[in-house]
Amino acid sequence: MSDTDPSAPTTLADKIDALFRIVRRPNREQFSHEEVARACREVTGESFSTTYLWQLRTGRRDNPTKRHLEALAQFFDVPVAYFFDDDKGAAIAKELELLGALRDAGVRSMALRAVNLSPEAVSTISDMIDVLARREGADRTES
Repeated sequence: MSDTDPSAPTTLADKIDALFRIVRRPNREQFSHEEVARACREVTGESFSTTYLWQLRTGRRDNPTKRHLEALAQFFDVPVAYFFDDDKGAAIAKELELLGALRDAGVRSMALRAVNLSPEAVSTISDMIDVLARREGADRTES
């Protein structure tokens, strides 16, 4: 029995899309399909078109070569197991989400300030964040 996070990406397309959404340039912009495809061509020496990458990302194709997945893993700086092992993939996806959040200066600042708080205070802040997230989610659905 697997204890993977049900919100973790499970299909190859979901996993590739998550990499594009989370792993970004230093200026926080997403990498383009052309940029990633070009880097993968350079790594593999094989054909790797922008269209092919888009097809993998959207699920229109789902059977890439091992070399293509290795090239994607290298570009996005994740272990190739991210694509092959659901448990490891879920753990890596969770770490990527955390790293993505920590790139945000406001989130990083809050996290650094929370380091010296008691466990009770951290729990209170966590509860407050949950309440605010629910409220903002409700506000979005009402608009």
